Amino acid sequence: MITVTVPATSANMGPGFDSIGIALNLYNRFSMEECDCIDISATGGERIPNDETNLVYQCAKRVYDICGKPMPGLRLIEDCSIPQTRGLGSSSACTVAGLLGANALLGGPLHQENIIDLAAAIEGHPDNSTPAILGGFCTALLEYGKVWSVRVPIADKVDFVAFIPNFELSTEKARGALPKTIPHHDAVFNLSRAALLTGSLVTGDLHNLRVAVGDCLHQPYRFGLIPNGEEVVRSAKGLGALGAFLSGAGPTIITMVDKEDKTYYSRACMYFADRFPDWTPVLLACDEVGATVTQTE
Repeated sequence: MITVTVPATSANMGPGFDSIGIALNLYNRFSMEECDCIDISATGGERIPNDETNLVYQCAKRVYDICGKPMPGLRLIEDCSIPQTRGLGSSSACTVAGLLGANALLGGPLHQENIIDLAAAIEGHPDNSTPAILGGFCTALLEYGKVWSVRVPIADKVDFVAFIPNFELSTEKARGALPKTIPHHDAVFNLSRAALLTGSLVTGDLHNLRVAVGDCLHQPYRFGLIPNGEEVVRSAKGLGALGAFLSGAGPTIITMVDKEDKTYYSRACMYFADRFPDWTPVLLACDEVGATVTQTE
């Protein structure tokens, strides 16, 4: 049996819509092996499909099909810490796990570049799947069926606090809230801030982050779907965060915090327990490793 460990990811990070993402140290683990049936379970009792509709199974079978190998069946055990439908890359984790796991079971016929391209093709964009595979902070785009990306380590000056609500928001609903066209000045607004965000995280120029997370392309349209979302952002900033943004399509909100601010997390926990009890702060850091595959037998 092999085990695939995949980190959570936060896409967009404000201005980098469908192009910027970061891996975070919250993980799903998937143990799998070939068998003569489909045997799928979750260690924590999560509600997951236990048949051919399971996303991990579908992605694993896709690798077998590409390699021209019949898939006899799959025993799959999911141990999931990434909350589903919260904007933290749970579906990308399943996609990546299925592809990497099947590739390992077949002896590694596909290179990492192939896996990255295939994951982005399945997801439709690479901002979650690429950092899930590579770790770190990634800028990526999908063109000509190929992912073009840069993966860089960020300056070791920033922690991340995810404010995770106890309600879900489907990606489909969040995408449905977006306009079909945008003004030219909104595009310029985001381009400048995406570049500033990237440079600031890499160099550690933290004073830029409050401005660099600005966005006109998706967050203004999605906050209407998230009860208390804008109030959570204002409160998180008021407690001293360097910047705050929707994680992926939401509803999770992530703040970037100076590592030197040793009490931010405890202050946030106390404040939110009283003011926003439906939101749970979780202290995270950038995962610089990405998805891993290990033998567990």
